[in-house]
Amino acid sequence: MIAKGYQFEIITDIGSGINYNKNGLNKLIDMITNGEIEKIVVLYKDRLVRFGFELIENICNKYGTTIEIIDTTEKTEEQELVEDLVQIITIFSCKLQGQRANKAKKMIKELTEND
Repeated sequence: MIAKGYQFEIITDIGSGINYNKNGLNKLIDMITNGEIEKIVVLYKDRLVRFGFELIENICNKYGTTIEIIDTTEKTEEQELVEDLVQIITIFSCKLQGQRANKAKKMIKELTEND
């Protein structure tokens, strides 16, 4: 991108692909709707959003922003479905583990405060 003379900003997020309330994604949508972005470049389609790519694509089209996907390797429907299911299971598993960890911390805190 530097070699092509593009001015660019890297926007990153940490979190699941089905969480749409992420700072980076919200910033990107704001920049698109304010006409601040001509082109979005991502390595893989699912790096932008895991689910709902077509919605982001429609928003971009409405505001004159193009999306360039570097690796356009096509996946079979089966591959996409398996990856989607694994992602969903991983997210819910992490949520469950987080809830259990918080419950354990709370119990430990209560026990140590009572001593």
